[in-house]
Amino acid sequence: MNILFVCAGNTCRSCMAEAIFNHYNTISGVKASSAGVAALKGSKTSQNSAVVVEANTGVNIANREAVQLTEEQVHNSDLILTMTYSIKNYLAGLFPHFKNKIYVLNEYVGEEGEISDPFGGDIAIYNETFKSLKKYIDLLLLKLKEDISK
Repeated sequence: MNILFVCAGNTCRSCMAEAIFNHYNTISGVKASSAGVAALKGSKTSQNSAVVVEANTGVNIANREAVQLTEEQVHNSDLILTMTYSIKNYLAGLFPHFKNKIYVLNEYVGEEGEISDPFGGDIAIYNETFKSLKKYIDLLLLKLKEDISK
């Protein structure tokens, strides 16, 4: 199963989600990747995202480059989890034949809200973003394990 996390620039939220998911995932055959709907070629992970992810997981994402979302990624993904409803709606409009596999992360795990963009914020904001992502990814991993065992 291929899971794709999507945000705007793929320098903060979605790359953090990818790192968190892949670090904590123990389900065989399930892997996450990430992309942005407006990723700038050559952009690196934001410094604060990299610092927070490494401090909490030991995973170094400082040198990864942002990935621009492609139709091929959408096609090859079994589940696409966005950070906001506006990105979900944008993708559903852009790829209407794939809208049945596009959700907001919070929505997919039965929670309300969105993951706010921490870009430009201080390290405390990035820590809060990490905590939110970790909470929802923990719920996602539980849901996936339950779905697989059915």
